[in-house]
Order: sequence, then structure tokens, then C-alpha cells
Amino acid sequence: MKYDSLLARSFSKHEQKKLGIGAFVSCFILAATFCFLFKPEIRHFRVVNVKVSLRGSPKILAITEEVTKPKKPYFEIEQEKQICNVLHTRADLCEMKGDIRIHGNSSTIFFVSIDDEKKQNSWNIRPYARKGDDRAMDSVTNLIVKKVHISQQIPICTRNYTVPAVVFSTKGYAGNHFHDFSDVLIPLFQTSRRLNGEVQFLITNNMPWWIKKFKAVLQRLSKYETIDVDKEKDVLCFPSMTIGLKANKEFSINTSESSYNMLDFTRFLKSTYSLKRKSAVRLKKNADDDDERRKNKPRLLIISRSRTRRFTNIEEIVALAKSLGFKVGVEETRENLAQVAKKVNSFDVLMGVHGAGLTNMVFLPENASVIQIVGLGMEWVSKEDFEIPAMDMNLKYLGYKISVNESSLIQQYPLEHHVLKDPPGNMISPKGWTSYRKVYLDQQDVKIDVNRFRGTLLKALELLKS
Repeated sequence: MKYDSLLARSFSKHEQKKLGIGAFVSCFILAATFCFLFKPEIRHFRVVNVKVSLRGSPKILAITEEVTKPKKPYFEIEQEKQICNVLHTRADLCEMKGDIRIHGNSSTIFFVSIDDEKKQNSWNIRPYARKGDDRAMDSVTNLIVKKVHISQQIPICTRNYTVPAVVFSTKGYAGNHFHDFSDVLIPLFQTSRRLNGEVQFLITNNMPWWIKKFKAVLQRLSKYETIDVDKEKDVLCFPSMTIGLKANKEFSINTSESSYNMLDFTRFLKSTYSLKRKSAVRLKKNADDDDERRKNKPRLLIISRSRTRRFTNIEEIVALAKSLGFKVGVEETRENLAQVAKKVNSFDVLMGVHGAGLTNMVFLPENASVIQIVGLGMEWVSKEDFEIPAMDMNLKYLGYKISVNESSLIQQYPLEHHVLKDPPGNMISPKGWTSYRKVYLDQQDVKIDVNRFRGTLLKALELLKS
């Protein structure tokens, strides 16, 4: 107390005020320095300015605080999981939710993240479902998917969307009817159907004629016009995005990996094209054959081919089928897709040599039958491409494996040649595909032994009774 009294007497009233202010400021600076040294993260967010007025009362002491905030994301960012799966055998796939920005002109997609962990932050994705097939994938644009931290320099959104986006390619083997469905349409259905039309399709390698061909399907899956993303100079921003398509089975859907099945897909198509027939004709088991033929003739559609894997005795096949009670049509199915869909839907049995034309089985009514003519060396590819998918579609399947004598290859190779004697029974590697295709798919026509084939058509009739 004595010391305090002496100190007070040593200074004037004005000097005491100055001393008080100085002590207050010194303490504040010391505290701020302590926080700066031991809480380094504060440096990024707060800058403290101290303004002191020495004129008048200490109450005029002013402390102002400026807050430097990080850039705000366009969409709310959630704590993300692994966004890209590049381990699936059929297709690479990225699924993101949050702040996603795509600069199509540079083939770059930015996923804005709040995650500081040093995980993989860049992926190269070709959005087409034929992974491992270099011939198909070489023509597909490589998209760069970048996971960037919110503090990094990010392109500014110039167009904002409120619906999810799906990015896919119409290159690869698109244009081949089988691959249109197996590589694009079925995977697109799996990927986008759950969104009930509230999805924006972004297409790379866009082919306008392809979009026109499948316009009805695309419009059922999305309420919005497709965007040719390769031509976009704007930065498009979305709340979620899928890059690539969900594909897990050739010309079908693996139900263990999807909430949909092939019956869902074929019913979706029938609804899209307003197809009237839901089920194939049902023949009575105990009815008189002649009476049955007159009242309820089953209809057989034979898919003809003009270049490869042709029927060389189509007239004999038609005559046989008619004699057994079928009403027969022969078509190449190269018309407008809506017309093809309606035509195929009017038949009960679809028949053809292994090839893209059999893809039209998707339009058959349920419980209809598919007869696949399995050429020499085509067993493995016929099973995977059409036998298994047909059953997945709730169709009856019959395979007719031709003999060597029914193949035109017998006219091109001696009987002891390995092409005839030892045709491939298992899947061909990508490297061996070209030579396999040249011989067994491109050089082979079929001349059906109608006597041998008769039993297959009779079986088809029996299936219509079951």
C-alpha cells in the first residue's frame, strides 16, 4: 500500500491515464502474440487491428477485427467417401455429391473438398462401359477428375444447376445395335432411372444421329435436353455427379449389384414405345392342332442378314415353319427404332443367327421365345451375349448348334483343318479377337438342315403351351 501511494504521488493525473492505457495495450499485444505463436491456425482466419486514442478517456480505446473467410462452395460439401471406383472389370465410375464443377472444353471435372487428408486426388476416367477393350476405349474421351481443396484456385461457376448430372460417351462401339444397348442404354438405365427424370445428361463424343435414334429413351430417363459437354466453354456446376455408367453384365443387369433387373428394363422400353402386347400367345395344350392353327396362329420373326452370317436357304426355313403352323415374317430390322419395336412386339418367337439383330428381343412380349442359331465356334459368345440375357428378360430360350455340314466354312477349309475340327470353345482374349472375328463371324454363313431343325421349331410351339 505504501509503495502504491508513493507511485501515485510520482505521476500527475494525466500521466496516470496514459500509463493505464499503455499497460492495457501492452497486455493485449502480449496475449495476441501468445495466441499467434501457439495457435498457428488462427493466422489464416483473423487479423486484429488495435486503434488507441490517447486523447481523452480510456473508454475510447477501439479494437477492430477483420475476419478473412475461406471461399464459399457453391453447394454444401459433405464429408466425402472414396469418389472413384476403378477396380470394376466392366467400367470405371465416379460418384460425387457436393460442389462439382465441369469445364467440358478442357475435359476436366473438379470436386471441391474439405478433406485435408492426402489421398489420391486425380483420376482418368473414360465414361464408356467396355473397359479393357482397347479398340473401343481408344475413341472415348479421357476425362480428368480432380479432387481439389476448397482453399485452392477453382474455376468459377458460370452456369449453375440444381439437378444431378450423369456424364457418358456415345463413342466406342456405339452405332452397333447390340453395343448401343449393352454398353450404353442398359447401364444408363441402371445409373439414372432412380432419379425419375430429374437428371442432366452430359455427353462426351456426342453423335447427333445416335441421340436422335434413341431420343425416346433419353427423354424418358431425363426431363432435360442433353448437353454436348465437349463444346461447353462455360463452367457448369452441379450438386452431384456420376461420371461413367453402372455396368455389371453383358446385355443384362447383375441383380446382386443393382436394385433393377432386366425385366424392369424391358418393361421400361415397352412403356417408352407404347408397346401393346405384354405376353406372348398362349396355346392350349389339349386343343385340336388344326383348330389351334386357325384360331391362334403363333408368329415367328426370322432376322435375316445381308452381309455376314446369312441364311442361305431362307425359303426352306420359312416353308418348314409355315407347315408347322407358324405365321412367318422375315426382316432385317433396319427401320426406325420405334417401328422395329412395334413390329418385334407383335411376334411370339424371334429367330436369328448370332448377331446384333437378336438384340431386338428386348421388345418381345414376356414368355415369348428366342431361337439363336449358334454358328461354328460361336458357343461361348452366344451364351454370354444372348442366352443368359434372354432368360433374364423372362423369355424362353432355344439354341440350335449347327453341324459342320451346315456351315459355309466347310467350303473354305479342308475337314481336317483346325478351324473346323477344333473351333474355340471358350472366351477369346482381346488380342485374338480380330482373327477370331474374321473367320467365325465375318466368313461364315449358315445353311440350315430343315429336317434336323424341325425339332427345334416343335419345341418352340411346346413352350408357347407352357
